[in-house]
Amino acid sequence: MSTTPVIEVDRLNLTYGDFHAVRDLSFEVRPGELYALLGTNGAGKTSTLEVIEGHRRSTSGTVRVFGHRPDDRQTVRPRMGVMLQESGFSPDLTVRESVGLIGRLTARTDDVDRVLDLVDLTGRARRKVSQLSGGEKRRLDFATAVYGTPELIVLDEPTTGLDIQSRDAVWATVDRLRENGATIVLTTHYLEEAQQRADRIGLMHHGTLHREGTVAELTRTLPAVIRFTLPAPAPAPAPALPLPAAVDMDGKVVVETFALQNDLHILLRWAQDHAVELQGLEAGPTRLDDVFRAINN
Repeated sequence: MSTTPVIEVDRLNLTYGDFHAVRDLSFEVRPGELYALLGTNGAGKTSTLEVIEGHRRSTSGTVRVFGHRPDDRQTVRPRMGVMLQESGFSPDLTVRESVGLIGRLTARTDDVDRVLDLVDLTGRARRKVSQLSGGEKRRLDFATAVYGTPELIVLDEPTTGLDIQSRDAVWATVDRLRENGATIVLTTHYLEEAQQRADRIGLMHHGTLHREGTVAELTRTLPAVIRFTLPAPAPAPAPALPLPAAVDMDGKVVVETFALQNDLHILLRWAQDHAVELQGLEAGPTRLDDVFRAINN
């Protein structure tokens, strides 16, 4: 597989009047990876994707997709599938007509029946878009993104409005596309999806790339947490333990540590020596949502 980046963003700036939506943003997406671009509403990720997709011009900076400008639609569009938050299909078209239209617009070829089966819309093929449920419309959006098995697929909030079974089906399809070499760019508010599936994550905040790396690289920047409640009366842990401890608003003792296994062993040994039950004991590594909160605090 080529090592040339599929997407290259270099010092991208995007302004709307006096509002600076994206500031000196630089990152790249490698062939075959799933790159998650995350951020709160207003962080600039959708604006960034619109430039990558060729739907918006940058104010300054350079963006390349397959080595070309994103607005070189004749070259780029046949190789890139896009699932927008809302595609805006004509309500009078049928599901089959909508999928076929995407093929003509993107110059990608595929079997419409195959794609409809892939997203479980075969039974809705003759139904008008206006008659679809919210979840069915979302699956139609996904169908148009994967039509023709493009090399690059941009998924903007792909599972919003889907039930668990439909979400699982979407990810199973994405997994198969990745096995065939597709590169995926994802935005999602479901952080567990990014934590479970992304090879690398870029965290945007106020238009800038605040942090970037694998899940392990991002989460190791914050301590793991041990929580428990002491029965009353019980020895206070602070004098007896060589561990920093605090009490949160719920009355739970909180220990933050970068040596989870070692400190948990010390805590359990202390509890046994003092015959203390650590009620509601919880211990675990930092999660992606903890990193997300730390950035936005």
